[in-house]
Amino acid sequence: MTEPTPETEPAHDPEMLQLASKVFDLARHGDTDTLAAYVDAGVPANLTNDRGDSLIMLAAYHGHLDAVNALLQRGADPNRPNDRGQTPLGGAVFKGEDEVVRVLLAHGADPEAGSPSATEAAAVFGRQDLVELFRGGVIPGE
Repeated sequence: MTEPTPETEPAHDPEMLQLASKVFDLARHGDTDTLAAYVDAGVPANLTNDRGDSLIMLAAYHGHLDAVNALLQRGADPNRPNDRGQTPLGGAVFKGEDEVVRVLLAHGADPEAGSPSATEAAAVFGRQDLVELFRGGVIPGE
């Protein structure tokens, strides 16, 4: 493997970094309309930060159901793990965001993906209802 050189290393445009930071903040704070507008304008729905957290991971972890829905509708991957192996579904379970859990499941989130998996997190937190749901139960509200 060769070391990056100024010719091969990607440029880190300060304006692009500032925009990326803003978009991650929009996901973190649940500013759905503005977040959706940025994705519609070309920001990747699966954009990740320096820790591998995707926009949907941040929105799910912080319980922003509308932002999660908007990102899913725009192609965000509900199973994309961050650099620590955590998935949006696992994050939603950890934070007790049941509505976000339901929407992620409805869009194909895998409760066995990640480390810890959403199933493992539910068991640790004594959420037998979620453990049963992940093992083939009915999605509440469906």
